[in-house]
Formats: sequence, C-alpha cells, structure tokens
Amino acid sequence: MAVRKVLCVDDSTPDLINLEKIVLSAGLFAITANSGKVALSKAKSDKPDLILMDVNMPDMDGFAVMRELKRDADIKNIPVVLITSKSQKADKMWAQMQGASGYVTKPYTSDQILEQIRSF
Repeated sequence: MAVRKVLCVDDSTPDLINLEKIVLSAGLFAITANSGKVALSKAKSDKPDLILMDVNMPDMDGFAVMRELKRDADIKNIPVVLITSKSQKADKMWAQMQGASGYVTKPYTSDQILEQIRSF
C-alpha cells in the first residue's frame, strides 16, 4: 500500500507542526488532530493511509484511540505508528499488544518518521 494521506496526532502544537512538516516534505497530504477524540473523528471521515500518533494526550491517550480504531470495521486496518517519550521495552511491547504497527521514541529525527512512513 502506498501511503498518500497521513493523520498526524499530537496535543503539543509544536510537535504537531513538526510532524505535519515532515509529512508534507515527503510530498504527502497531512491531516492534523490535536486530541484523541478529534483523531478518531478524522480517521472515520478522512480515511488516512497511516496515523502518526502521540501516546500521552489529556482527553484520550493513544492506546485508547487505537483500541477504538480496532473496534470499527471501516478503519481498523489503518496502520498506527505511536510516537512517544515512553522508551521502556515494556511500553513498546504494550503498544504492539494494542495493535501498533510502529513505535518511535521522542525526540525523533525526520528520517525516523520518514522511515516509518516508507515501511507501509
């Protein structure tokens, strides 16, 4: 599957802008959401090819969003790459158990994000 449309999710405006810039620099279309609830809504309406999502968000964390995504037949197959400051092995394993397709720890480089995008 060629990724053309990416949903970028982060409650931190600078981090969200940075993700969006990386996606746009790759010639892809970027959709943004600043919360888990908005991310779910945009995933349903815009059907992105990939979701890049922060884990720590106030209203609904990335794990909760992933569980909701997986319950919806229309969007359950959208790959999700979690982007987080949680760098423990247990965190990464938990993310995989929740259905994450990728995992990047903060601080990240543009190349790390682009590598994740290219892997789909």
